[in-house]
Amino acid sequence: MSSLKINNLNEAQAHQALEHCCAAPSWVSGMLNIRPFKNQQHLFESAQSVWNCLGESDYLAAFEGHPQIGDLSTLSKKYAATAQKAGHEQSGMSKANEAVLTKMIALNKEYLNKFGFIFIVCASGKTAVQMLELIEQRIHNTRSTELSIAAGEQAKITKIRLESLL
Repeated sequence: MSSLKINNLNEAQAHQALEHCCAAPSWVSGMLNIRPFKNQQHLFESAQSVWNCLGESDYLAAFEGHPQIGDLSTLSKKYAATAQKAGHEQSGMSKANEAVLTKMIALNKEYLNKFGFIFIVCASGKTAVQMLELIEQRIHNTRSTELSIAAGEQAKITKIRLESLL
């Protein structure tokens, strides 16, 4: 077996580490059932495979583990497990001007009202303006299209967070 850090954790520690990567309980359980992982590739493939078997309620549970993009004040107790990661991932928003932030917050509210879940985007490496452009484009999607896109974005976020475990 490989020396992946995740394999050396006890069950409770592994659960917590995985939950920091993705808040969906079914995903965490699925990953714990597969552990130990042979190598990094097996870890990533398992993460995607488990994610692909999940449904809407699992996606929504995962989305609940995120603050809204641009609403840096929501990095509070509710998001304590992922706050540091999310804050770093959203670092592009911290450099946004007030007009961009104001528009982003308004669109976040509109998006949440329309779809019933927050706007999910893999924010790493994106500027505030790029994220604003994405929400402006995606807000016109149907709910099913948007749920599918958001699930794909969540999978990218999860992979980045798994990489930090290595």
